[in-house]
Amino acid sequence: MLRTRAITIEDVPLLRRMIVEFATFERLADQVTITEEMLARDIVGSNPRFRGLLPEWDSQVAGYAIYFNFYSSFEGSGLFIEDIYVREEFRSKGIGNALMAEIAAIALREGLVALRWEVLDWNRPAIDFYKRLGATFLDDWKAVRLEGEGLRRLAGITQ
Repeated sequence: MLRTRAITIEDVPLLRRMIVEFATFERLADQVTITEEMLARDIVGSNPRFRGLLPEWDSQVAGYAIYFNFYSSFEGSGLFIEDIYVREEFRSKGIGNALMAEIAAIALREGLVALRWEVLDWNRPAIDFYKRLGATFLDDWKAVRLEGEGLRRLAGITQ
């Protein structure tokens, strides 16, 4: 049976392991630089940088979801879903749908206007899943990222 609960500081080591599992699935494991210390810092305090859920199937952790608030100057506040991950042995049990539904319910309880997230263009099962949820794909928009040397240069900091 499925039970979902909030991620706590005690879950950080397990959360980091699952982040690596997810990154491996996405063929991005070499890009994982997050540490347990960073996760612990960012999930606690009066203004945490992210929130998360852990689904448990028959008392076994089956994956995780990480989300955080965003603000749209056109629409107002929403939630950005950074990760929805269901471990392979727990897939096809409705867990991904339950996580999405729980995050949607949180958004509505908090008076937020939308959920946003990204999906890799090769991940057809996820794309099909999101289509079944009724998601709109923002094909006219491009994800943009600035990091490392470019970030430092823009900020006026050189190494």
